[in-house]
Amino acid sequence: MRIVLDTNVIIAAFAARGLCSEVFEVILAEHRILLSKQILTEVQKNLKNKLYLPPSVINKIINYLLSVSEIIGTVAVEKSACRDKNDTHVLGTALSGKADIIVTGDDDLLVIKRFKNIDILSPREFWERLIKQL
Repeated sequence: MRIVLDTNVIIAAFAARGLCSEVFEVILAEHRILLSKQILTEVQKNLKNKLYLPPSVINKIINYLLSVSEIIGTVAVEKSACRDKNDTHVLGTALSGKADIIVTGDDDLLVIKRFKNIDILSPREFWERLIKQL
């Protein structure tokens, strides 16, 4: 599957061992990660401002993400598609990359549930879907 990971899931995956890191590892091993330059910029900003990581570590993480992901341009999405207009770029990335799923912890995206045949799942929902497929 082609999967867009939202910034919050990526940050949580690198912040501590837990569900998001497990989800990240499974997606990395079995699926295709889709990211945009805008998502990468948000990741970089949050690694600095929320996790207080030094620039050298941030650069290693960004370079790693670049090496394991497909970087997708975004298509314009109507601001009304999401109650937080700042999240429409995630939808635009998914559309542009022909994603099957968006994995996010953002309630403004999760409330949509499905956007133009793209499922929007929390990390827990994604994990539970994987377990059901076993």
